[in-house]
Amino acid sequence: MSPRIILDHKRFQLTLKRLCYQLIENHDAFENTVIIGLQPRGILLSRCVLTALKKLIDAPLVYGELDTTFFRDDFRIKPLVPSATTIDFVVEGKKVILIDDVLFTGRSIRAALDALQHFGRPDSVELLVLVDRRLSRHVPVQPDYTGLTVDAVFSEQVLLNWNEDASSADVLLKTKES
Repeated sequence: MSPRIILDHKRFQLTLKRLCYQLIENHDAFENTVIIGLQPRGILLSRCVLTALKKLIDAPLVYGELDTTFFRDDFRIKPLVPSATTIDFVVEGKKVILIDDVLFTGRSIRAALDALQHFGRPDSVELLVLVDRRLSRHVPVQPDYTGLTVDAVFSEQVLLNWNEDASSADVLLKTKES
């Protein structure tokens, strides 16, 4: 079965703008807030959010990228390639916004929360995701900001088809091949 577009580029841009306005509403000038994208695919979304926020507000934004490879519960089971963590600040007492592309089982977010502790104890942690696959949780994690909610079965994949600057972005739903 061929992939079906569930969020086209135009709707992606609108969704991105809506998520940014929600962040602005809750964090105002981002004085005590840091934004952290999760490697590998969450960083593309986090960079898009960061770029869009910079167009909407005139405030310094603290940004980092977090690799959770060695904090995952399956890193010894399947081959995973670690990415770089680029966090040059302490999260102690900060409001952290974690950004990932798709929330599926919640295990990546659990790993991110464990990895985040190495940078201090945050005041609060919020989760922003582009796609929430709400019927597939293994860990009780819920996003604070959601672009799109998809009720997909395990035999379906959510694929993000976009380039580095998000000048082209689509979200597809595809049935996995057996």
